[in-house]
Amino acid sequence: MWVGFAVFVVVAIAIDLLVMERQGAHTVTMPEAVRWSLLWFSLAFVFVALLWWYLDGSQGREVANTVSMQFITGYLVEKSLSVDNIFVFLMLFNYFAVPPQYQKRALIIGIIGAIVLRTLLILAGAWLLATFHWLLYVFGAFLVFTGVKMWFAAGQESDISANPVLGLLRQRMRITGQFDGEKLSTLIDGVKHYTPLFVVLVLIGTTDIIFAVDSIPAIFAITSDPFIVLTANIFAILGLRALYFLLADLANRFHLLAYGLALVLVFIGSKMLLVDLVKIPIGYALLVTAVLIAGSIVLSLRGSSGAARSSQEAPAER
Repeated sequence: MWVGFAVFVVVAIAIDLLVMERQGAHTVTMPEAVRWSLLWFSLAFVFVALLWWYLDGSQGREVANTVSMQFITGYLVEKSLSVDNIFVFLMLFNYFAVPPQYQKRALIIGIIGAIVLRTLLILAGAWLLATFHWLLYVFGAFLVFTGVKMWFAAGQESDISANPVLGLLRQRMRITGQFDGEKLSTLIDGVKHYTPLFVVLVLIGTTDIIFAVDSIPAIFAITSDPFIVLTANIFAILGLRALYFLLADLANRFHLLAYGLALVLVFIGSKMLLVDLVKIPIGYALLVTAVLIAGSIVLSLRGSSGAARSSQEAPAER
């Protein structure tokens, strides 16, 4: 199963890179983003269906149902938390004025880096939890703290210019404000300078490290099986690029999603803290997670629609 999944990931990324190379630098359209998003979403559920079928035949219906729900819950949590990544990517692209036709390459390179990083972190985390059970309480407390912090930080704009990594890059490297196609570096008067695209890639990488610290403990609260943790994470990441282009123009409409994600982290962290006292069935965990995320999305869209109607009616009233 491990080898088969590894082959799938390599082939999927190779196809993605091949398609990107043939298309060249171009702006991803909404229909294209929808098609790719549906493809990645469908592949995740084809995978869990095959996993269920294999486990049902080898270990029984109860194990197959439990593991499948663990995957779906983990995938839902990771996919939802990845929306936060998308909002940060959007801020970075806007701050550095990255042309739409160059954003695709930056995202795919960032995704490959995220897959390698998360694989290492998940394997290390699985070993630590298997060796030191008390780390569950540390992870749980951290998730509750992160959820509370996310709740109070929701709606606040990040100041990218104050980012310490950006400051370090500007101090140590020659950085030009001009793009040179999709190149990461260019020559100016015979001197090597790094382009804004290089800076964006570095910031995307450091951002994913921060998000991985939040999201990986969250899924370990759902299952300690490293295979399920890894596959759910990677399936969520593989669809990140398409999801970005799908949601980039709608980011402001999901203004309440951060509050829903904060509640999810608090719930999952509490579940981890109570793991030795109260066993919350995975089906209930899936239901609570889905309700919190769906509820925040629906309330966001209703609020956005109400605001849009008010702005349209105001001129008529005046």
